[in-house]
Amino acid sequence: MSGPTHLDDVLYPDIEPYDTGMLLVGDGHRMYWEQCGNPDGKPVVFLHGGPGSGASAWHRRFFDPQRYRIVLLDQRGCGRSTPHASEPNADLRHNTTWHLVADLELLRKNLGIDRWQVFGGSWGSALALAYAQAHPSVVTEIVLRGIFTLRRHELEWFYEGGASALFPDVWEDFVAQVPVLERSRMIEAYHRRLRDPDPAVHVPAAVAWSRWEAETISLLPDDDYVAHAVEPDHAVAFSRIENHYFLHGGWFREGQLIERAASLRGIPAVIVQGRYDICTPMMTAWELHRAWPEAEFVVVPDAGHAASEPGIARALRAATDRFAATDRFAASERFAASER
Repeated sequence: MSGPTHLDDVLYPDIEPYDTGMLLVGDGHRMYWEQCGNPDGKPVVFLHGGPGSGASAWHRRFFDPQRYRIVLLDQRGCGRSTPHASEPNADLRHNTTWHLVADLELLRKNLGIDRWQVFGGSWGSALALAYAQAHPSVVTEIVLRGIFTLRRHELEWFYEGGASALFPDVWEDFVAQVPVLERSRMIEAYHRRLRDPDPAVHVPAAVAWSRWEAETISLLPDDDYVAHAVEPDHAVAFSRIENHYFLHGGWFREGQLIERAASLRGIPAVIVQGRYDICTPMMTAWELHRAWPEAEFVVVPDAGHAASEPGIARALRAATDRFAATDRFAASERFAASER
């Protein structure tokens, strides 16, 4: 999926990877990764959302390709990683936050990177926080968007009825998959349907789950994003992985990521949050900001949750540009000069 056309006015031009691979991460999983930009530049790793959405080509565009060595990956079970969670007998036992944190460390070491910037939005913000709190010494800066920490009230807001106050029409389609007597625990009810081996059960459930998020993710409708989100193979993997993580609270102790924010105070950081984010409301970003006041806090007044919204995209690029400008990779400057 390519980003909306307006991103051409905000982000860097499209680029292609100079290196790709599949990393054996254990438990039968192979993780897709790619590198683009400047091989001698400042390393940055992009952590996609979901969990389960996979990385897209337009995600490369948040970073100056002359100054950054850009690493993207598809987390376990989604995108180009295998086995794919859309497969009939998909096993998610070895797909947890802490498996992903370990995968990132394995990838960093295999690519020969000493330290890197960590960039993540939505679920990617939770994974970025978990990774940085586990391995602060290898993180140069952190850029976060649409803060999500999987606390119970965050999940209940979006998946148990809170957000229906703003999107009752879309919510009606979401709950239609579940009998009335099961609607008091929607995440659990969806879990049973998404794990059902019958495609006649799990595919419609997956499409409904994915559509609910896709239609509420941005301040204004994004028909292209919705069309991508409800493509059956993508929707099944995305919804199964998301639901699996949400059912287990991300394997975090309640409030863990915000409680441990003080451990990140020595790392330069930017938090970008859309004022009208319905998916991950600003309450969580605000609580993280209060616990971590050293991080710059940017509220985009005319945006929801999506990284593709112009104000959010602009703020994210400004953050990566600023961190690139303070970098001391002389090789990046030589690379830039050779391209001119």
